[in-house]
Amino acid sequence: MSMVSPVVTGYYRYTDIFFEWHQALPNPEDRSPLKALLAQDAFVHPDHPLHKEGVEGAELYLGTLQNFESRLLLSSAQVEYMRYWLHAMQLTKHPIPLPYSDCLLTEPNLRHVSPVHFKTREALKTALKQIEKNNKRLKGVDPTLNARRDIFERVRSLWTQQQGTWCALDFEAWDRDHTLLTEFGWSIVRWDQGSKIEEQGHLIVKERRYYTNTYVSNNRDVKTHFLSTYLHLNPWLSQHFSFGKSEEVNKATFKRRIQALIEDAKKSGPLFLVFHDNNQDIKYLKSKDVDVQLPDVVFLLPDVLSKDGIFVIDTSDLFAALEGDGGGNRRSLERVCRHLQIPTSHLHNAGNDAHYTMLALISMASGEPIDMQRERRWPNRTSTTSGAPNAPLNGAGVRVHFDPWEEDDDFSDQEGVCGPAVDISRFRADSDDETP
Repeated sequence: MSMVSPVVTGYYRYTDIFFEWHQALPNPEDRSPLKALLAQDAFVHPDHPLHKEGVEGAELYLGTLQNFESRLLLSSAQVEYMRYWLHAMQLTKHPIPLPYSDCLLTEPNLRHVSPVHFKTREALKTALKQIEKNNKRLKGVDPTLNARRDIFERVRSLWTQQQGTWCALDFEAWDRDHTLLTEFGWSIVRWDQGSKIEEQGHLIVKERRYYTNTYVSNNRDVKTHFLSTYLHLNPWLSQHFSFGKSEEVNKATFKRRIQALIEDAKKSGPLFLVFHDNNQDIKYLKSKDVDVQLPDVVFLLPDVLSKDGIFVIDTSDLFAALEGDGGGNRRSLERVCRHLQIPTSHLHNAGNDAHYTMLALISMASGEPIDMQRERRWPNRTSTTSGAPNAPLNGAGVRVHFDPWEEDDDFSDQEGVCGPAVDISRFRADSDDETP
């Protein structure tokens, strides 16, 4: 009895399909129809057979190989459909042969794959050039950067599945004794039958209401005029929590509410705990004042989304990946939000910090693949390490170079009437790496 061979699905490199497939066809008469179908002008046209409803232009895939290099890809289903379409339209006498099986990239060959869209031929050509440059830049870079880039793409993949509960958390402690917790904030996103559900909150420890910071901003709330005390009014009428109403609770209730929040969040599938620089906040969760049990917390994100489990995501790592930084210095939440163009107010309020952490996560996780997203946000900002116009790209890295006025709110007070300094080397016409 004959055995039925399993259908192998995967992806083909776009460059292999575009440049090589038609040349490998045994019947010369089949080459011109395939070449015309693969032409970049045709590929982005709404009448192309691979056009997807609701997508402007062409849909391809961006994959990351096991060696961290990126490749623009076509799915095996797309390749199969093109050969079927050519034959159905009687442009070929027989279905043309598939590319060599050695060209097929399957799951073990790839770290990540995600769809990407190109509206125009120019956008497609630019992406191909940029991918080639980035691959050269990333050769031999710090392994920490590659690890962060890997996490970034995993987070993007998990976020698009719209499953589980994503919970951004933040604690504030007295800056003269970090064991004394004063605030807790949370911002939750989950999905119920495709509908997005959001929740925010802010708790203040009643017994530590009068513990004011010396070195860190006091933004938990604002006290009104002292006469309110004598008029039997609530002296804490005005608050700094921008996304709801702050709640003042005693220490026992503070502990119980946080424990209940985590337990309830675990009921909706996998729980993603989102922090900005998680080290201290996880210690607070495990401290005697909170005592949340996290026996199975995992810091490595799964390749495939599980039905349960607790996973940690750090927006400081995500942003470091996005800006191309493999070093140990972490950006503050304020700096990250500034570069992501997320307006902030009254940071160091735990409720606000949790919500801005969630907004930063959403901004990055819902965007394009990492290199395309970086170029969209900060185009032509990854200069070579030497600064020379035609310096080699190999190992140059993909670190974004921000101007001083982008890094420092106070820089505008120093720049005078001449405006911020501009690095004119970024606009040299003879540089292959940077164009205006």
